Amino acid sequence: MEHPENDEAYKGLVVNKGIEQPSTVNPYLKARPRTRRRELSVADYVEGILKGDVTILSRAVTLVESVRPEHQALAQEVIEKCLPHSGKSIRVGISGVPGAGKSTSIDVFGLHVLEQGGKLAVLAIDPSSERSKGSILGDKTRMEKLSVHPNSFIRPSPSAGSLGGVARKTRETIILCEAAGYDKIFVETVGVGQSETAVHSMVDFFLLIQLAGTGDELQGIKRGIMEMADGIVINKADGNNVEKAKLAATHFRNALHLFPAPESGWTPQVLTYSGFYGIGIAEIWKMIYDYIDFVKRNGYFEHRRNEQAKYWMYETINEHLRDSFYNNPKIADMLPRKELAVLSGGLTSFVAARQLLDAYFAEMK
Repeated sequence: MEHPENDEAYKGLVVNKGIEQPSTVNPYLKARPRTRRRELSVADYVEGILKGDVTILSRAVTLVESVRPEHQALAQEVIEKCLPHSGKSIRVGISGVPGAGKSTSIDVFGLHVLEQGGKLAVLAIDPSSERSKGSILGDKTRMEKLSVHPNSFIRPSPSAGSLGGVARKTRETIILCEAAGYDKIFVETVGVGQSETAVHSMVDFFLLIQLAGTGDELQGIKRGIMEMADGIVINKADGNNVEKAKLAATHFRNALHLFPAPESGWTPQVLTYSGFYGIGIAEIWKMIYDYIDFVKRNGYFEHRRNEQAKYWMYETINEHLRDSFYNNPKIADMLPRKELAVLSGGLTSFVAARQLLDAYFAEMK
């Protein structure tokens, strides 16, 4: 019985059946036929990129970031065709500790540059969680004005535990962006050390964002990242923090004097600014343009780009050798056994590694 309350045992109690509930699905809703996106050829990608089509540029970057062999092969062809049209931009690496205001600063820096004309691409390397392996990729949300500007292109990429691999893909993305007509490239990364080295090897100017109250001269000297900086800027120099920022700038200048002179011959400058209030932005860009003019005159600009190309040749070789090693069937079969032997104390790490490498090179003969 649907309603036991209507039984004779419960005289005087009647429960009505009620009305039939309508379906939760809209009867007037027509299912749209799912259409797959048209597969693009190398010529389609190159033509779209050279025209500045943002949609095709985004798809090409996705292709570059893909780990599928067929996508990688296609991406390399696209990059090769775009290479003659690249190299005409100013590449600026931007780094700093978490909370230094990198994303807010990039928003302000970018708008200042775009007011002078041209196009800007922002490539952000977002660190992935070691536990969940996920990334937020939320830098774009902090660049409120830049993200809606018609002449800007913002692309965050997860590090996914491999800074070298992502940095290589970022370098290839720079080539695509330059071919699409972006004459200013920002590469943003979190200040964790290893990623800075990779970013330094693909930009013309390395800008380090610092905060006041993070240490004295000695603390500044101990930071290896400062040796890579072509310019240091102290953020949040506003309100009651102005004097602290000026003092921090003095400390950093004193620390820089103790470093050996940079190969470029340029003396790194230390400036203060406020990303939130947009104070001191023009001075920072004047410093960057002065540096570019300086290194172009003394020939270091071309030298640095040539050295970077050589660096990435070796990085690519290392990456392919590593992939070849781990994808070798014999090595994949041996690895778990050697791992167990090391964990149980039966083999040292070095002996196990040597045996695996010997087996790999024997396979290659």
